[in-house]
Amino acid sequence: MKPFTYERVTDPRAAGAAVSRAGAKFISGGTNLLDLMKLEIEQPTHLVDISRLPLKQVEDLPDGGIRIGAQAANSEVAADPRVRARYPVLAEAVLAGASGQLRNKASIGGNLLQRTRCPYFYDTAAACNKRTPGAGCAALRGVNRIHAILGASDACIATHPSDMAVAMSALEAEIELLEPNQSTRRVAIDDFYGLPGSTPHIETVLRPGEMITAVILPPPPPGRQRYRKVRDRASYEFALISVAVIIATDRETITTARVAFGAVAHKPWRSIDAEAALKGRPATLTTYQAAADAAMRSAVGRGHNDFKIELAKRTLCRTLADAAQISIGRPS
Repeated sequence: MKPFTYERVTDPRAAGAAVSRAGAKFISGGTNLLDLMKLEIEQPTHLVDISRLPLKQVEDLPDGGIRIGAQAANSEVAADPRVRARYPVLAEAVLAGASGQLRNKASIGGNLLQRTRCPYFYDTAAACNKRTPGAGCAALRGVNRIHAILGASDACIATHPSDMAVAMSALEAEIELLEPNQSTRRVAIDDFYGLPGSTPHIETVLRPGEMITAVILPPPPPGRQRYRKVRDRASYEFALISVAVIIATDRETITTARVAFGAVAHKPWRSIDAEAALKGRPATLTTYQAAADAAMRSAVGRGHNDFKIELAKRTLCRTLADAAQISIGRPS
């Protein structure tokens, strides 16, 4: 048992000051952090509880978008009528994650900041550059069935576990941040996370003492939205592959498309290559297959996870067909 102190704050202005002491860390729902503390992967000496901050609201914005407070529970966001009607891909993604009990407790901000579920990261006896910089990566030559096929490096092949973040990438969300000096900034979700490179322990662009206060969703894009998650069991399991798609068609020609993958990289993976292969093409299986090939063109398997490349292609094709409301078996 590692000793630590605890402090609850109810004012966002006080949160930055409270977390400025050495060894301090924010805690909200605690659904990930507490597990990491039990395993001594995270060892904060002071916990600053931000779960009572007035950041739970889901608010309409003048431009037609919405602002989701970082302390809103995942289940509350998934059930919000505005989210369900205007951003169904987000509601589907949130409901695909964890269990009902965890969704009731987990916050939106905490969901974005959850850490990888790589088993070598959780095993303190194994080499892990993310946990201990410079230690090496045991997953490279180990059992790497769930690991990254895109954007990885020789320092780390872990994947980001969030379902919600994948949908938010397709929706081009922005993350609102509050610095200890009370200044604010917004960061596009695709810029919020980094690839591992040689520093896999640096996972986001968060600055010391900075806190997520909200997620901003722009007005819903045209077209139909769909989220699909492929996993080893039907519930309470992390993805092997997940895909968020938004597709608009005009007379069966694709006019706009957005594609984001989960469980393939160190971050939610927005596939600009797949989107380029879809736009202006007929909404047929042949087009979907071309987009899938484009999305996985740079994918690299590490042995046990080679199957994920083909699985990602098939999952994208199926999800696009569902979103376009066209049978997967339709002749091209």
